[in-house]
Amino acid sequence: MTAPNTLQGLQTVLDRAIAERDEATANLYLCLENSRRLLSQREQLTTYRTEYQQRWTQQFRQAAAIEVVQSYQSFMQRLEQALTQLHLQAEAADAQALQARALLLERETRVASVRKLMSRREAEHQRHEAARDQRHTDEAAAIAAWHSTPAMALPASH
Repeated sequence: MTAPNTLQGLQTVLDRAIAERDEATANLYLCLENSRRLLSQREQLTTYRTEYQQRWTQQFRQAAAIEVVQSYQSFMQRLEQALTQLHLQAEAADAQALQARALLLERETRVASVRKLMSRREAEHQRHEAARDQRHTDEAAAIAAWHSTPAMALPASH
């Protein structure tokens, strides 16, 4: 296989590696956005829970019917469940983002490796071409020198 064909094949591999890296980059951004969104939701729900507890703590100081207290406790239990679920989802999203980051690093390494291989192959091809050109130059110089040397006279035979 000639060097241009090899480089063309490597260019195809590089194009694919770049596409995979770009896909991994987009996936990482989606994972990070999902993590950010879940964290924001968790913070909002935590703030709401705190405000709700404060409001009802003041209400309970004045006395409240048992049904109201039970309703409050039931609602707080559902809020805690929602917060727990959001916490688990956020942890899963963070883990997914870490995996996406590792995949992106792997894909970036692949792109760099293919580029380095292409560079080495191109340098090898250039060295081969330079050596070939030098051989041709040396041969041409030898032929020119041979033609410019006067022919030696052969001794006459008696």
